[in-house]
Amino acid sequence: MGFSCGIVGLPNAGKSTVFNALTASSVPAERYPFCTIDPNVGVVPVPDHRLEVVRDKVGSPRSFPTVMEFVDIAGLVKGASKGEGLGNQFLSHIRGVDAIVQVIRCFRDPNVAHVSGTLIPPRDVDIINIELILADLDLVERQLARVEKAFKSGDKKRGPEVEVLKKAREMLLEEVPLREGEWGVEERRILVPYQLLTLKPMLYVANTDEDGLEGKTPYVAMVEEKAEKDGVPLVVLCGKLEAELVQLEPEEAQEFRESLGLEGSGLERLIKAGYALLDLITFFTANEKEARAWTIKKGTRAPQAAGKVHTDMKRGFIKAEVIAFEDLARVGSLVEARESGLIRIEGKDYVVQDGDLIYFKFHV
Repeated sequence: MGFSCGIVGLPNAGKSTVFNALTASSVPAERYPFCTIDPNVGVVPVPDHRLEVVRDKVGSPRSFPTVMEFVDIAGLVKGASKGEGLGNQFLSHIRGVDAIVQVIRCFRDPNVAHVSGTLIPPRDVDIINIELILADLDLVERQLARVEKAFKSGDKKRGPEVEVLKKAREMLLEEVPLREGEWGVEERRILVPYQLLTLKPMLYVANTDEDGLEGKTPYVAMVEEKAEKDGVPLVVLCGKLEAELVQLEPEEAQEFRESLGLEGSGLERLIKAGYALLDLITFFTANEKEARAWTIKKGTRAPQAAGKVHTDMKRGFIKAEVIAFEDLARVGSLVEARESGLIRIEGKDYVVQDGDLIYFKFHV
């Protein structure tokens, strides 16, 4: 499955409500902690108006968007790194994701208890972040002991790994997330297999109510200040409202948003923010059967992009015929683009650009 974001937060922060809205599925979102025991996975289409333009210009009868995976993970509580709540079960679920989406409660509701008794969003953010740091520290110290032992026993190739783990331990002892560190290419290569939580990119989601969307409560402003201080991107949405809107027809939902003065879907902003957080771009393929969007990391070369479509294409890559989306959009059809000389031939060193429509030539 491509790229995934794990949704975390304190119990009753609205994680499952946001997840339900994202996937329009029916994960339990009850009013008590730990109702989400096993991680729930939702595959969510990435909104992109360009796909329909590609389909129309090429004349494809149907289209398939690219997707992101969202994993709803049980509520994290203070002490989780030591086994409180669902503890290590939670942490094992989150280690496999590419990025972390932290849902922060910014709404008052007397019917939904706050796990700490009071609503102070910046404190809630810190509780989650400290638990992730403590979990990483525990893992790093255990691995460092193992690697140092091997190094002292004569395995001198472990020297760089010892130094990188020591550097990571020092940062974590200072309560600094590892993603804030300056890591060289080789250092990152050493760290990545450990799936350290604080090395993953993070996104904050302020889950507010309709008053919060209108700026009538102080909680969103608190999280905005916290996000800026932490250097973490922020999306503000009302999970409860978004969950209701996904049940409506698109036209009805749009009218309702406009009546509330909302520009577009909060869910779309969340999906796009997750996509940007992971430094992802989209390229397209299209033929007489279908138009399809594909997700790759920025900086990916043509043969590797071809491998996303089919492994044979990467293995037997010869060349790529490429047209930029902007060029395709301003002509009447792909045929016209071809006649106008807008399609380029690119080789194996070509770095795919966001929005490229590509035809891969390969031998089997």
